[in-house]
This record gives sequence, C-alpha cells and structure tokens, in this order.
Amino acid sequence: MYYFRFITNIDKWIGKPGVNLTVTGDFHEVHLLCIMLNNNLCMTAPVYIMFVLCSDLQVEAPESVTEGQNVSLTCKSSCALTNRATFIWYRNSQPLTERRDRNNQLLLQSVRREDAGRYSCALHGHSYTSPPSAHLSVMYPPKHPFVAVTPCCQLVEGNSVNLSCNSDSYPPALNFSWFKGGTFVGSGRIYSISKISSNHSGEYKCKSITEHGEKYSDAVTLNVMCEYIIQHKMLKNNPALLL
Repeated sequence: MYYFRFITNIDKWIGKPGVNLTVTGDFHEVHLLCIMLNNNLCMTAPVYIMFVLCSDLQVEAPESVTEGQNVSLTCKSSCALTNRATFIWYRNSQPLTERRDRNNQLLLQSVRREDAGRYSCALHGHSYTSPPSAHLSVMYPPKHPFVAVTPCCQLVEGNSVNLSCNSDSYPPALNFSWFKGGTFVGSGRIYSISKISSNHSGEYKCKSITEHGEKYSDAVTLNVMCEYIIQHKMLKNNPALLL
C-alpha cells in the first residue's frame, strides 16, 4: 500500500491510500514536495504549480506621445510575482507578435501613428475575461495636404469657387493659410471666391498648421474664362446653335 504526503513551507498533508490537495489564496506560484511511502521505501518528487489567481494588473502609459519619440508602458500588479513571471502585451486585443517580456515594461522605439491604440497586458499562463488596458495616442504633424476645387471643371467669370484644404494629422489641424503665387490671401480650411474674375487666375496652395508642425500642399492652378470665350467655343463646336 502506498501513502502520499504533500509538504509545503507552511504545512503538510497526508492521506491513505492517496491525497488530493486543493490550495486557495492569493498565490501566484507554489512549490510542493510529494512524498510516497511504501513500507520502508521513501520516494520524493518536487511539484511546481502555477495558479491563475493574480488578476490585479494595471497598465501605465502616457496619454499621448509625439511621433518619433520613445515610450515605455508598464504592467503593474500588487501580487507578489517572481522572476519567472512572463508578461504578454496586446494592442487592440491582438497579441504583439512574439512579444513576451521577462520584465513588466514594453518599450516602443520611434513610435509611428500605427502604434496608437489600446494596450493591455497579461501574465503568461493566466486567463483574464477582460485584461486591463490603457489608450496611447500618437501625435503627428500634417501629412500630404491637398487642395480640392469646387466646382472642379470650367471656371467662368462671375461665378463662385471654393478651395478646401485637406490634410492628415493628429490632432486634426484647425489652422490653415492660403497663398496665391506666394502671397498670403486668406485663412480657414475653405477659401471662397465670389464673382470670380480673370484676376483670380493663378496658382493657389494651402498650409496646414498644428502645434506639432506645418506643411504646404502642392499648388493648383485656376484658369478663369470669360463668358464670351465659353459661348464662342460652344458656337464653334455647335453651328446649329446659330439657327
């Protein structure tokens, strides 16, 4: 007949012919020693158990960082973790590829706007229904501004035209400046010209401005045609209109 005994650093349990051990409490990992007795023969075997009980995790991260900077995120816990603890990081609920760190910090070097999102952490071997998370915003200056012209086709003298400045930035740009041939002509995301004339013909470009930087768009050319030229072309192409 075999007799089993569990020995821990606190207490011991024995049972005949066997013993089941259930451990509860706020433990992260426990080392046990199993002793098997058979008449005068004594056999021991170490037992290492990892318990899924540590759920008190918090992610510390700056609310925002500027593109190109380095940023460190920290996974904190009030549990007594050992040096065997391995941390897993997620962005927007997706695990970061092969990102398991022995320490509790995640270092992002030269962050890009694609690095923005909600970050969470977990301990390897533990399960969580809702891992703690923190949102990281990446600020970046205006990129690829461009000018859109409405109406987009023939500009006839006397009509109105709107030029809008569009750009990609975070936070979104709120300040815009307009230039005609290098001369400042207005501000605001939309530059409107009512009763356009031939004097308004030329190259226009906008400048998108944020606290993180500014950038010019490529120039667009406005060609304003007088109504007489438009009518002349229509009659030339359609002689039947003279009848």
